[in-house]
Amino acid sequence: MTFRHDPDGTRLPIKLDSTSNGEFEPIPLTAHERHMNALAQARAGETAKRLGLGRRAFMVSACGAASTLLAFNDANAAAGRTGGYYDLEQVAALDPAAALERLGDREFVFDVQGHFVGEHGLGRTGLGGAEKFIRDVFLDSDTDMMVLSFIPSRREKELLTIQEADEVRRIIDEMAGTQRLLIHGRVNPNQPGDLEGMDELAEVWGVSAWKCYTQWGPDGRGFFLHDDIGLQMIEKARALGVKNICVHKGLPFGRESYEHSLCTDVGVVAKMFPDVNFLIYHSGFIASQAEGPYDPARGEGVDELIKSVEDNGVGRNANVYAELGSTWRRVMRDPDSAAHTLGKLLKHIGEESVLYGSDCIWYGSPQDQIQALRSFQISEALQEAHGYPAITDALRARIFGLNATRPYGIDAEEVVRRAAADRIARQRAAYREAPDPHFLTYGPKTRRQFLANLQARGGSPV
Repeated sequence: MTFRHDPDGTRLPIKLDSTSNGEFEPIPLTAHERHMNALAQARAGETAKRLGLGRRAFMVSACGAASTLLAFNDANAAAGRTGGYYDLEQVAALDPAAALERLGDREFVFDVQGHFVGEHGLGRTGLGGAEKFIRDVFLDSDTDMMVLSFIPSRREKELLTIQEADEVRRIIDEMAGTQRLLIHGRVNPNQPGDLEGMDELAEVWGVSAWKCYTQWGPDGRGFFLHDDIGLQMIEKARALGVKNICVHKGLPFGRESYEHSLCTDVGVVAKMFPDVNFLIYHSGFIASQAEGPYDPARGEGVDELIKSVEDNGVGRNANVYAELGSTWRRVMRDPDSAAHTLGKLLKHIGEESVLYGSDCIWYGSPQDQIQALRSFQISEALQEAHGYPAITDALRARIFGLNATRPYGIDAEEVVRRAAADRIARQRAAYREAPDPHFLTYGPKTRRQFLANLQARGGSPV
C-alpha cells in the first residue's frame, strides 16, 4: 500500500507532544516524556521488523497503537509512575485481534467538545475545511457524534468568517437527519448584545447548549455565574428552554481574572437551579499543575470543582457534569495525574456525570485519546487508598457517551441505528479498507506559536 502521509512511519499513533488548544501556553515535554516517545519509536521499529511490516503499515495498525501504549507503560513503571497504566496484554503489539479486543470500536462515542476552525484570518495553518474535519473526526476516529463548540469574541470581531460559517453549515447539511453534530450557542453575557442574541440562537439556529467563558470579558474582566450578569444568562437559558450551560473552567488565561477561572461559583448556581445542567469544561483542570489526591484546601484545579459541588450540597450524579476536553489529553503524559483526575471526578462528581470531550481538531484526530481512554486503568493501590472505582468496560461506555445522552436528551441506540447507514458511515467503511491517518496536531506547540496565535485573535487567548 502507498501512504500519502508519513510514508516512513516516523509519527507515533499516540501523540504525546506540547500542543495546546490555544487557551494555555504549550508545556514542553519533560525528559521522561521524551524517553516515553523514544522507547515507543524503538519498539515500533523492532516489532514491525519482527512482523515483516514496514514502519508506516505497523504504525497505522491497532498493533502500532498497542505497542506505543505498552512502551509508555514500561517507561512509566521504570520511573516509578504506577498510579495508572494502559491495560493491554503484551501480545497486543503482535496480534491484531488482541489489539482490537481492547482498542477497537465498541462504545457509543459522543464527544461533547469539538471545534471547527477554518483557514481564514486566525493565524493558523493547515486546518482546512469541512472535508478535513470529517476525515479527522469521523473517519480517522471512532467518534459517532460530536457537539461543535465555540470560543468567545467581541461581537464586532467574530472569529468565524462567513466562509467558515458556510463550511460549518455544509458539515451539518452533510450529516442532516443523523444527529451526528449538535451545535452550541456562544454567549458572553458581560458584553452588550449577547444576552439579547440568545433568542436568535435558540429559535433560529436550534442550539443544544450555551458556551460561556467566565474568565473572559471585552474589557479583560470576567464574571461569576452567581453574580447579576451570570444569573441573567442562566434565567434566559431557562426561559428559552435550552437548559445546558457549558462553562470553561480551569485552563486559566493568566493572572488577569484568574479568580473567574476557578470553580468556586459552580456549586452555588447548581444548587439554585436544579433544572439546569452545568457542563464544566476541562473540569477546572490547570495544565501546569499535577493532580493528586483530593485536597479541599487546595483552592483550584479539579479539587475546587469537587469542593464547590460538595460544599453547596449538590449530590453526585446530579446537575453538574465534569468534562475532559484537553484535560485527558494533558494527563495522558502522566499516569499518576490521570489516575487521580479520573478517580476523583468519578468518586465525587459521579460515575454518571463524567463526560468525554477531546477539544479536537486542535489535537488532530481524537483517535489516540479514545484508544488511550479505552485501555487506561487506575492502579489497585490507588483504588484502595482513595476509594477510586476500577474503570470497567461499563464505566468506560458511560464516560465515552452514555452519560452525555442525559443532558442532551439523546437516544444512543437510535443515533447509532440511523448513523449506521448514513453517508459518513459509508465513507468510513470504504476509507478503513486502506486507512491513512496523518497523526498530526494543529494547535500551537511553542510559546512563539502561542503568542502569534494570540496576536491573530486580537491579543487575547480567546
